[in-house]
Amino acid sequence: QVQLVESGGGLVQAGASLKLSCAAASGRAFSMYYLAWFRQAPGKEREFVAATTTVGGRTYYADSVKGRFTISRDNAKKMGYLQMTGLLPEDTAVYYCATRDFFSNDYDAVSLWNYWGQGARVTVSS
Repeated sequence: QVQLVESGGGLVQAGASLKLSCAAASGRAFSMYYLAWFRQAPGKEREFVAATTTVGGRTYYADSVKGRFTISRDNAKKMGYLQMTGLLPEDTAVYYCATRDFFSNDYDAVSLWNYWGQGARVTVSS
């Protein structure tokens, strides 16, 4: 079992930066888990944003955020992060961190992530 808690959301203007944090509580080492961020805008399905492997050696991004968002992790602190720059109104959503402890080449399927946080709301005004 892993409990995840996101923080760092808020209301910002277009072009601003924001950093989301994901604190993990688990009896196992955080380095045993893959980490991802998803988001869900009002009236839309949850969508993949970014993912990283267990020790952060590889990262994956949705095309819509590539070059603007950066996923990272600190396994010693059991923390995950999503640095967001150049925010756009279309980035407005609730952002969720998610983990799993098994390998899959598929990073963007919601169903393949088995632990989720409660979400952090990000609102970008134009």
